[in-house]
Amino acid sequence: MDGFVVAIFVPVVVFLVVVAPIWIVFHYRSKASSVGGLSANERADLDEMIETANKMAARIETLESILDVESPGWREKQAHG
Repeated sequence: MDGFVVAIFVPVVVFLVVVAPIWIVFHYRSKASSVGGLSANERADLDEMIETANKMAARIETLESILDVESPGWREKQAHG
């Protein structure tokens, strides 16, 4: 019976003293890095995409205003198919 207790007790103690703290530290470190937000490169890419989307929206509005003048019923024609 003493051999069985030692065979179970020693690995459990090693796990609790060595493995568990390292596991917990790495877990919370990865959580902190994922919550940290965007990196500088990601933020720059996002700003560039926002600028491009705004330019496209302005172009679409311009094209729609031109179509409204040149072909007043284009929206209804498009809706009917």
